[in-house]
Amino acid sequence: MKKFRFAQIALVAAATTLACTSALADITVGVTVSATGPAASLGIPEKNTIALMPRTIAGQKVNYIVLDDASDTTTAVGNTRKLISESKVDIILGSSTTPNSLAMIDVVSEAQTPMISMAASARIVEPMDAKKKWVFKTPQNDIMMSLAIVDHMANAGVKTVAFIGFADAYGEGWYQEFGKAAAIKKIQIVANERYARTDTSVTGQTLKMISAKPDAVLIAGSGTPAALPQKALKERGFAGKVYQTHGVANADFLRVGGKDVEGTFLPSGPVLVASQLPASHPVKKSAAAYVAAYEAAHGKDSVSTFGAHGWDAGVLMTAAVPVALKKAQPGTAEFRAALRDALEQIKEVPGAHGIFNMSENDHLGLDQRARVMVKIENGTWKYIP
Repeated sequence: MKKFRFAQIALVAAATTLACTSALADITVGVTVSATGPAASLGIPEKNTIALMPRTIAGQKVNYIVLDDASDTTTAVGNTRKLISESKVDIILGSSTTPNSLAMIDVVSEAQTPMISMAASARIVEPMDAKKKWVFKTPQNDIMMSLAIVDHMANAGVKTVAFIGFADAYGEGWYQEFGKAAAIKKIQIVANERYARTDTSVTGQTLKMISAKPDAVLIAGSGTPAALPQKALKERGFAGKVYQTHGVANADFLRVGGKDVEGTFLPSGPVLVASQLPASHPVKKSAAAYVAAYEAAHGKDSVSTFGAHGWDAGVLMTAAVPVALKKAQPGTAEFRAALRDALEQIKEVPGAHGIFNMSENDHLGLDQRARVMVKIENGTWKYIP
């Protein structure tokens, strides 16, 4: 009888252990995106894309917890803390904007939880230090896109350019990187203006730029707020070339900008013009895979580069998880550290925007295969070979 009772206790204990192990095996992914507020045109396609990500990786169930930070830095930080302390997430994806992502770095590094940002500035991952070793990102760096713009400007005979950008880390980062690229081609920056993402008028800044008589204007904004300076330039009769950054590559920008943004030049990830790429382009297949998945859920021509940045965060996570699982179980500090290490070792992984090759000092891992030049023509995107 005692032996039987002991066996029962052993079976119960074994079942309890098995249940705990099973619960521990779930991978929990915390997401904060700007689904509302000024950056909503970035955050909405990113949020939509999370729904397309795998629900199992390497046989392990994946749970996604998605929060909206309303394009607000304080909320993004609060979301990150909540996801880490309450939901015990294994990894953070987000946020949509540079200021939000920069503010989240202290939180994830303190908790030693890996983070993959969907925001663009190189400052998110550079220069590498003890805090940023926990942070990765998917959008192309500003300098990579600046070089593409400057090459196009030089070939088009542009000698002088006026700059206007967001009055935050995104605008400042772009000004610094574009300045370096412009100097290489001896293109002179004759005006440097700023505006807030929530501004409704940039008349003063526009008049200053036009008075400098530039051959071209570069607008360093993202989402629909980037249309404001271009509309103002159009109203004032500016006849030079207008360039935008890859921060405007979505349908909402085309909708808000309308005829005022016709003829705009911008650098973009290949995904924006996937169907127009030559068959030999190294990213065509992986870009087309995301386009097919997103359009199946949201309709034809619904894809934006921002959603693709989210997709690539999922691609990186999916590549790293099987490697991390060989060392530890989800829900543990050991797994989070192993996941960070695995992300850093990613090689030749194709995403929607490019081919990723991470290293100890490069937490972006993209090269020139991740950029193309695009022109807005007849209300849509045209690939420039």
